[in-house]
This record gives sequence, structure tokens and C-alpha cells, in this order.
Amino acid sequence: MKIIIIGGVAAGMSAAAKAKRIHADAEIVVYEMTEEVSFGACGLPYFVGNFFENPNQMIARTKEQFADSGIIVHTKHQVMALHPQSKTIRVKSLKTGLEFGDQYDKIMIATGASAVIPPFDNKDLVNIFTLKSMQDGVALKEKVMKPEYKQVVVIGGGYIGMEVVEAMLHVGKEVRLFQADSRVLPETFDEEITDIMTDEILRKGVLLHTKERVQGFVGEIEVEGVITDQGQYPADLVVIATGVRPNTGFLTDTGITMLENGALVINGHGETSLPDVYAAGDCATVYHLVKKQEVYIPLATTANKLGRIVGENLVGLNSHFPGTLGSACIKVLDLEAGRTGLSEKEAKELGLSYNTILIRDKNQTHYYPGQVDIHVKLIYDAETKVILGGQIVGEQGAVLRVDVLAAAIYNKLTTEELGMLDLCYSPPFSRTWDVLNIAGNVAE
Repeated sequence: MKIIIIGGVAAGMSAAAKAKRIHADAEIVVYEMTEEVSFGACGLPYFVGNFFENPNQMIARTKEQFADSGIIVHTKHQVMALHPQSKTIRVKSLKTGLEFGDQYDKIMIATGASAVIPPFDNKDLVNIFTLKSMQDGVALKEKVMKPEYKQVVVIGGGYIGMEVVEAMLHVGKEVRLFQADSRVLPETFDEEITDIMTDEILRKGVLLHTKERVQGFVGEIEVEGVITDQGQYPADLVVIATGVRPNTGFLTDTGITMLENGALVINGHGETSLPDVYAAGDCATVYHLVKKQEVYIPLATTANKLGRIVGENLVGLNSHFPGTLGSACIKVLDLEAGRTGLSEKEAKELGLSYNTILIRDKNQTHYYPGQVDIHVKLIYDAETKVILGGQIVGEQGAVLRVDVLAAAIYNKLTTEELGMLDLCYSPPFSRTWDVLNIAGNVAE
């Protein structure tokens, strides 16, 4: 059996490793566009912000290590076309420019996603960056570490944009953040939570511009400024973090089923609409357990889990991925925040009958050093009180409590059950009634 995997990052290499462990005799070939495989792009903002210095720490396993296990990895190779009828692909070597064909019995598409760059004027000026690949990170950090580049503009207030803001503050830059929406992280967190995040970044000196759209850049060779629909601002470096788009353009003529944004629609086994063609990761959908529909949520955790499932199914098993809750977290300077399940915005869009509760309490006892505020928001069914979603923000202890909410939603717990859930207590970690118990008990 010959298995081809297109894309060698999270989902692709998880699948390759799992398939090889189960079926040692399978021929597994991986084609990857970049020089690196098994690369954790989530670490890029922290590398750029000099929280650590060696970029290779973001590589979980090298291509040589995969080769030692019998997996053939071709880096700097781009798959140009898939021909499902003949079970062949067309591949281009990015080093030589030569093109050739290859044949498969089963194939997995794990091509990930690319940074979206809006049609800004003069977007090709030097010192304008995205942050998606290892090369992006190395190039940006080289400039960031030069003291003459002081004023950094970040475009986009999503996860990457917010992490880049912290990175730039960490290395002593002046930071200006542009967000076209009225608030940061609008697609994942509700307004009450993002208001707390906004207060934090303003308190740390970030120049935040909401409801302001960047139109282009000024400069001769290097970028010197940013032009928006409301004014012009100086900039030595610019980081564009305006979202990602699935790398599936080479599949347009195959008839494969996609969402409007190009994400490949898959089932719980990782199968696409084409026979013997699987997909997972940032190029594909995932089933949402609360929404009960296929959604596009590009997260590394989901990519790795679905990659493992696909790896098992590529060699003949019948494994099934139960679904996602969209659990995600972010560090916003001295705050940490996490969410899982539905936001209130999503519950409203789905037309659900729901209630919400938002409380402010403390993360631990007052007599042990380190007590700070912690905010919890629950979204729950108005009739059954089954928890549909939750969000938590605070200086410490917030994110790991979201894991409790994820388990509660997965098991369809009610607010009453959360109120009496047996959670750990010790003065350094919580109060006798944990903030989650309190949230569950006050929900009506």
C-alpha cells in the first residue's frame, strides 16, 4: 500500500507517524513545501518576542527522524494538482523547478492555511511581514532585534495579532494595533471578556485603533507609515495578522466538496467527498459538538487529533473523531483567557433559547499571596440548564479552569451540576467554593 501525504506539519506528520506504527510495511511519502516538518507555528510570536532564542525548539521531530522510521519526506516540494480518477498527483520541486508525477492508493491533504494579505497599497515595501512559517519568524525577529526599528504596527486583533502585540512589548517596542472591528477577538470571545482584554492592553501602553481600516503603506524602499481611512501613522515594522485561508486552490478542478472559504469538508473519519482522499488540519473542517455542524476552526490541537485518526484510517482502521468544542486560549499581557463551546454571539446566531451569567470572583483565598480577580461567563440552555459554552479571563488560574468547562460541556452537565462539582481546594489555588461552583450556583 502506498500512502501520500501532502503537507508535513501538524496533521500530516501525526497521520504519517500513526499509520507507520500500525502498518510498518506501508509505503508513506510526504511532500512538504517548506524546509521544516512537524513545526509548531504557535510558538512564532514568542520566538519573535525573544522569549526563547532557538527556532528549532518549535520543531517536534525532524525529517531525518521520520526517515529513520521509514517515512519518506520530500521538503521544498509543492503538489500542483490532484487527479483522483487516476489516483495520481503532479509535484514540483521548488529547488530545481522540475515537475513529476506520483501515484497513490490513499492520499491525505494536510496543506494547512496561508496568511491572508488584503489588497493594501504598497504592500510589497520592505519590513512588512506576516507570521505563519519558520522563515516568516526568522526574518521578522532579525529586524525586531535591531534597536533602530522602534515603532511597530500590528494589523488585526485576532489570536496572532494579540500575541504579536505582547511579543513586541516584550522587546521594548512602541506598538500600535489596528482592528477593523469594534473590538479585539470578536469572533471567539464575547464583549464582556474582550472589554477586560482591551483595558489590559491600553494599560500597558498599546495604541489601539478599533473601527479603523488600513488602506496601505507609505515609504520608498522600507515602510515608513501606515495609511488608514482615518489618518496616517508612523511605522518602522508592520505585521499583518488579518486571518488565514486554507491552502486548497490546487484542488479546485477536482470536484471535491469545500466550504466557501476553501476548507475541505470531511466526515468523522477524515474522509473528503473523493474516494480514498482524506484531509485534516487548517485546510479542513471539523465537526462541532454543540453546533452539530461542520465548521472551520484552525487549531493545532484539533489538527493533531484528527491527524492521528486519519493515520489510523489510512491503514484500514475505522476510527472516528467525536468532534470539537472550539476550546482555545490566549495570553494577553498579564491576563490569560480561554473559551470553549458556544459564545453568546454563536448561540444567538443559531437561534437557541439560552441564558448567560457573568460573575467576578477571586482565583484563590485572600490570605495567600496572589489573589486576583477572575471573571467567568457561562452560556446555557434556558430550559434544561445544560451548559453550552463558557469563557474565563483573569491574571492567573483562568485557562486551566476552561478545561473543566470543556469536560462539562462534553458530558452535557447542567449549571446545577457544575455548582456542586467536586473541584480541588487549597488556599494557593482556589477558594472553598471555586469560582466555577459559584458561577453554576448563581445561574438561573
